[in-house]
Amino acid sequence: MLHNIWPPAPIPEPDPRGVTAILLSPLGSAGGVEARLADEAWFTVDELAARAGITVRTLRFYAAKGLLPPPELGPRRVGRYGPEHLGRLELIEELQRQGLTLAAIERYLTQLPDDIGSLDLAVHRALVASWQPETAERITREQLERRAGRPLTDEDLNRLAATGAILPQPPAEDGSVPVDFPVDPGLLPLGLRILDVPIPLETLVAARAVVRLHSRATAHDLHRLFRDTVWRPFRASEPDPEGLERMKELTAHIEPLAVQALVTAFQRSLAEELAAPAE
Repeated sequence: MLHNIWPPAPIPEPDPRGVTAILLSPLGSAGGVEARLADEAWFTVDELAARAGITVRTLRFYAAKGLLPPPELGPRRVGRYGPEHLGRLELIEELQRQGLTLAAIERYLTQLPDDIGSLDLAVHRALVASWQPETAERITREQLERRAGRPLTDEDLNRLAATGAILPQPPAEDGSVPVDFPVDPGLLPLGLRILDVPIPLETLVAARAVVRLHSRATAHDLHRLFRDTVWRPFRASEPDPEGLERMKELTAHIEPLAVQALVTAFQRSLAEELAAPAE
């Protein structure tokens, strides 16, 4: 039941080295989990639509517009879709949530490499999601299970809550369980993707704490750097109204640029960690 994820699990004091070691460990050590994930990497058109949270009609509309590559032909010449199709649909939905028209989305997608993988698509989606303010949507457990492609256990809900994809809600005063609960649309695809990854719940909680700790520290330092070296000297120069307006336009572009720089730096740092000899 949903009340099992309330109250939220306490966030332990993380050991970054321990968390990193577990997160970077190969999935093959988890026995049959890797094989099971590989088997589930292909979707029918109905399964793909459910995973993306859209209707089959919408999916076919995107395909007809050229926004979605054609499926591969499986046994009996039945079309099957892979992780790249799901990643592209999630990116399309994120761009639409941002307010882009279909024509603008098409222009955006044409700039992507033809062989772009699901990981790079997820990075693009994360960058797009950072352009908009935080919003919380509500979703029922049934809708969430359609997105996951299978029934969800209480442990699954705990894992989604640990990633921040869903926000746990306390039971009502009469003890009843809420029929729906808030989700973070930016984190939900990530949370669903790692449901079956063999990482302990405690590690997910600790990993989220590490990310929040260092991201907040980075945001604080960057904000202070801009304030002290750019904004305050600019105000001290007594700018005219035109110059002040230009500075406001500049600050509006700083957030997406900073996010892109952070994502690029993190990807390179992660690649260095993966390439380093195991201790």
